[in-house]
Amino acid sequence: MARYTGPRLKRCRALGTVLPGLTTKATLDRPYPPGMHGMRRRRKDSDYKMRLMEKQKLRFHFGVMEKQFQRYVSTASRMRGPTGELLIQLLESRLDNIVWRLGLAPTIPAARQVVVHGHITVNGRRVDRPSFRVTAGMEISVREKSRQKAFIMEALEASTARIRPAYLEFDPSKAAGKMVAPPTRADLPFEVNTQAVVEFYSQKL
Repeated sequence: MARYTGPRLKRCRALGTVLPGLTTKATLDRPYPPGMHGMRRRRKDSDYKMRLMEKQKLRFHFGVMEKQFQRYVSTASRMRGPTGELLIQLLESRLDNIVWRLGLAPTIPAARQVVVHGHITVNGRRVDRPSFRVTAGMEISVREKSRQKAFIMEALEASTARIRPAYLEFDPSKAAGKMVAPPTRADLPFEVNTQAVVEFYSQKL
């Protein structure tokens, strides 16, 4: 399945929540599903649909493809600890997500472009892989040659009031940040039922 490039707000409406990694909007102007029957009362969702919706929230927020998402679930299931908590930790540790969380890009898709185009370094070395896993102690910064780029400066200015998660430290004067602790489920910027996500894949992996 290819990466989603369609209307972002339409996807948020279909999932019933704002996905902050997908859009800069804070609320939905039309908080009901898209389509001509979107405002009508619908029958109660099945357990399968509820689990699917919870899974899709994470997948579209972080912008990962289905097979890639399955690999994250599989990896989390083999680690010690609650699978749902570990899944969030793996997803939150992606480099493109960290770049967005630091305020170096307005959305995760934009952060992915910043990474792919070689504007980001990790511990002083350029990394152009959005899925690169950042761990505690690593320093993430914008390359010195890229700090005066208009899109970087605009993102930093727009993020001055942004509340960054506790697992990150950030120095705006250097356009650099550091992961000081592993992310937790509490750091996720929207509500999701991680147990439902794990149950969705329980028969697939």
